[in-house]
Amino acid sequence: MTLLAERTTTDAADELGSAEVAVLPTGSTEQHGPALPLGMDFMAAEAFAHTATDREDTVVLPTIPIGVSGHHRQFDGTLYVSAATFERYVEETIASLADHGVRKTVVVNGHGGNTGALRRAARTLRNEETAFAPPWNWWDSVDDLAADLFDEDGGHADAMESSLLWHLREDLVRPDEFAAAEDGASDSWGEFSHGAPIGFDTIDFSESGAVGRPTQADPEKGAALFEAGRDHLDALLDWLAAQPLADCWPRDHK
Repeated sequence: MTLLAERTTTDAADELGSAEVAVLPTGSTEQHGPALPLGMDFMAAEAFAHTATDREDTVVLPTIPIGVSGHHRQFDGTLYVSAATFERYVEETIASLADHGVRKTVVVNGHGGNTGALRRAARTLRNEETAFAPPWNWWDSVDDLAADLFDEDGGHADAMESSLLWHLREDLVRPDEFAAAEDGASDSWGEFSHGAPIGFDTIDFSESGAVGRPTQADPEKGAALFEAGRDHLDALLDWLAAQPLADCWPRDHK
């Protein structure tokens, strides 16, 4: 099925009637150091989501490009909304689709800061039996492959993200800035003292905004990551399309 936003309302009536599952890409517009564009996260989510346009049982929704990114606010260009605003926006978007009869959605997410809000939205929609909308973080589906490809803990504008976008949008990646990004990066996400987190904003532990080792990035490795993630998403959509809606709701306590 093609992208919902490209259809007329009369076309949508027919296509929504045959759709079993929707795909909603979410991401962010935030700093990704000197080598990657601000739109890295939503571009990645959108690329994965658009692979589902080949499916007859799936409708792909427009991308939500701004998310929960206040922890990057000290870096120029970062846009953000509160977790509560983002959660409510996603929840109501999915509920509006449910009004048209599509009540199962996979949220294809490209930004870690969105994760908590997406889980809360999914729980509310499920508890109210409005829709079943599990969030899918692309990097979680390829973590074993990434561990084989790169020597890093990573977390942001790292070799994994840089490789993926280098494959998807070579025109937007600046490989000559990878060294500068890495020079000012931290090895892993956050800063801790005696087990307590003491770094709440990215700038507290990363001067460049990057976390990881982007100099290890390679577009061929990015292609491998994309293909693996695409296959996992397709399998998830297969599974969800086959689930009876009644089996998606919370179980009664016995």
